[in-house]
Amino acid sequence: MIHQFNFPTVVRFGEGAIQELGSYLKSKGSQRPLLITDGVVAKLAFFEKILADLRQQGLTPELFCDISKNPVKSDVLKGNEAYHQHSSDAIVGLGGGAAMDVARAVALSINNTRELLEYDELTGGDQYITEPIPLFITVPTTAGTGSEVGRSAIISDDVTRKKHILFHPTLMAQVVFADLELTYELPPAVTAATGMDALTHNIEAYLAKNYHPMADGIALEGIRMITRSLEKAVNQPNAESRREMLLASLMGAVAFQKGLGVVHSMAHPLSALLDTHHGLANAICLPYGLQFNINGFENRFATMAQVMNLADHGGEAVVEALFGLNRQIGLPTQLSSAGVEEAHLEELSTLASEDFAHPNNPKPVSRKDFLKLYRAAL
Repeated sequence: MIHQFNFPTVVRFGEGAIQELGSYLKSKGSQRPLLITDGVVAKLAFFEKILADLRQQGLTPELFCDISKNPVKSDVLKGNEAYHQHSSDAIVGLGGGAAMDVARAVALSINNTRELLEYDELTGGDQYITEPIPLFITVPTTAGTGSEVGRSAIISDDVTRKKHILFHPTLMAQVVFADLELTYELPPAVTAATGMDALTHNIEAYLAKNYHPMADGIALEGIRMITRSLEKAVNQPNAESRREMLLASLMGAVAFQKGLGVVHSMAHPLSALLDTHHGLANAICLPYGLQFNINGFENRFATMAQVMNLADHGGEAVVEALFGLNRQIGLPTQLSSAGVEEAHLEELSTLASEDFAHPNNPKPVSRKDFLKLYRAAL
């Protein structure tokens, strides 16, 4: 059964939802969609079937998959070129967070023609996003970032590796086709890392200092769903665990409009400097960042422990449960296992202190704090 709900964009959710893509494109007058994904997804059987189905319905889809694991500006420029070369009339972002970010940034760049990174919301660049984007559709294939319902893309400068946020309400997809069948072929390591990414979104959104009770409620339900389903989805996946993970991932992206925090500010430099998978970076950093946040926010941790079904409602129990969850799903608990060395920590700490996420953390985080956290996690 396919469900539809709006929050705020239209979401078609359920097994088989992807089969509606072609008819939706045609109903909107699209004949030449550009499908943007990554090189791994582009080789999977389900993606070939999507292309074949679109062609069978009389459409002329084009593929763009030349994107980096952590997207950079040049990826977007190449995607823009592909859109124009194909004379495309729609963009379908299909994949995980990297594909979604590139697809959304390409959509932004089609009619808004300033230098791409001038649109960085952190420097007021969102005021320059004045032109509409093409028909834009998102199709998640991982249960991680929740970017399918987002309004932003995180793109790094090719040279400096600094991350920029391209954000605007008009960058939201017109419709999301969230089909859990597309997550069935994910290898366990990807399911694990992306699942911890989704959990980090929900947890950091709940702890973020801004006032947003509705986001809090969504985040708590997302935490509950992930902590009861992720281990199953990794080690013994079934339809129910995949369904809960895909929905909780989407919920995390809705909830983190409230803000993120210290964990994401630790994770972003790892991706920018060392090309660490974002979900893996979050997974390793999450327990250490939460340890930093316990003091003064014990009530919030008690509520999280309750929805995680922990016998002990203390903050330390939450931290230990997250270490345990990483081990259960085969992820490391130390940064050294992901290639981080002592020599990296000073630069990582500087980048983390300059990151956009930690100002929404429930307590201030200094560069000295980041250095201590990285050392503890090493």
